[in-house]
Amino acid sequence: MTSTPATEDRVPRETVRVLTPSGMLGAGFPPETIVRGIELGADVIAVDGGSTDSGPYYLGSGTAKTTAAAVARDLRILLRASADAGIPLIVGSCGTSGTDSGVDWVAGIVDGILREESLDLRVARIYSEQTAAALKERLNEGRVHPLAPMGDLDAATLDDCSHIVGMMGHEPIVEALEAGADVVLAGRATDTAVAAAYPLMKGMPAGPTWHASKIIECGGQCTTNPRTGGVLATIDQGGFTIEPLDPAAACTTTSVAAHMLYETVNPFRMREPAGTLVVSDAIYTALDDRRVRVEGSRFELADQYTIKLEGARVTGYETMSFTAIRDPRILARIEEWVALMYEILAGRVRQTLDLEPSEYAVDIRPYGYNAVLGSIDPAAGPPREVGVMMLVNAPDQATATAIAKIANPLMLHLPTPDMDYLPSLAFATSPAESERGPAYQFVLNHVVDVDEPTDMFRIEIAEGDSRD
Repeated sequence: MTSTPATEDRVPRETVRVLTPSGMLGAGFPPETIVRGIELGADVIAVDGGSTDSGPYYLGSGTAKTTAAAVARDLRILLRASADAGIPLIVGSCGTSGTDSGVDWVAGIVDGILREESLDLRVARIYSEQTAAALKERLNEGRVHPLAPMGDLDAATLDDCSHIVGMMGHEPIVEALEAGADVVLAGRATDTAVAAAYPLMKGMPAGPTWHASKIIECGGQCTTNPRTGGVLATIDQGGFTIEPLDPAAACTTTSVAAHMLYETVNPFRMREPAGTLVVSDAIYTALDDRRVRVEGSRFELADQYTIKLEGARVTGYETMSFTAIRDPRILARIEEWVALMYEILAGRVRQTLDLEPSEYAVDIRPYGYNAVLGSIDPAAGPPREVGVMMLVNAPDQATATAIAKIANPLMLHLPTPDMDYLPSLAFATSPAESERGPAYQFVLNHVVDVDEPTDMFRIEIAEGDSRD
């Protein structure tokens, strides 16, 4: 099993500098910060292009969260910098969820920019989508295992998924770079692998490399001013140093160390496909008022290399309605009003459409009163006003919309039992019902045992040309 690129036959470099312009491609950054990063000696530009943060829709539909104009704006700056400095550009999780269509979407934008700017760069595409058929074979071989809180995988779940991706580590990216790629556009990848690939390829130690990559994954989020651009990580044999690309921003020991709390189950241990980053012995030292030095990180290789699966399936079709309440008598008994809404709506849907509650789903969320955290942080008193969002999920769009329309007069005039008049609430839109189309659900939280880190991924490299 290959867990890291073979570097024994090379002389490791003294340092590798990784420039991360922002937390996500398309989020924007000041162009001057990229200029400064290049002046500071950046050896590679690495940026994440996606996330599961915004839910399963983007994976399920195979579409991007970001707009093409924003992605193109960022890429134009980064491609120019890459070409001028002669350093690679790596983008991970292209198109938000890393689907094959997401990789091709970003690649199309890149190709257009290369032609417009007459840039001669070799572009590699790494595809991470998986077929249900191939995964069933691995499932039958006992190579697929659940992660908590999921149970054993049912083969039928694989067939239900509209898209499935495998989350790659750094190795496929290294393979593309070693094959001569100047630009690597990767499908779904761990955020850290995008930044770790080049330093590991150049012989940097795994502990500092993975730790630095975790800290810089979201660009300036590890600084005192996340809005002002990205960061530069300088990795060496003993540790790494982080500094902001904006001279007015700063990295502090707190801002750097705190990023290990971000999106991790354990702030001292973080699993990657090849093993586990351990930072329990890491020491954070302020070199000055802007830079932080980190030493003591280590990386424990796993006995088995694993690739995490992400998959989404359609759970129905949604229609949304939104109203607002300012009536003080309703607001004083808002929980009763929500419960009454569920009860009366269920009765009217049964009378009108002959549907039982088990045949559809209604979710009523009183924003301004426990809609976000619910019982985890219960409200202490009546709110001043509440926005009520109702989401209806049904097997088809027409049924979802019909249920929302049945709820329309209730969302506008439903009184509490003690009221002897009909209140007037306030719809936010006209029409009140908005069809949201198919709704998706994440259904895979499993890992696959693999013999080689690149087994589940496909690399295509296009030859560069003068593009005149």
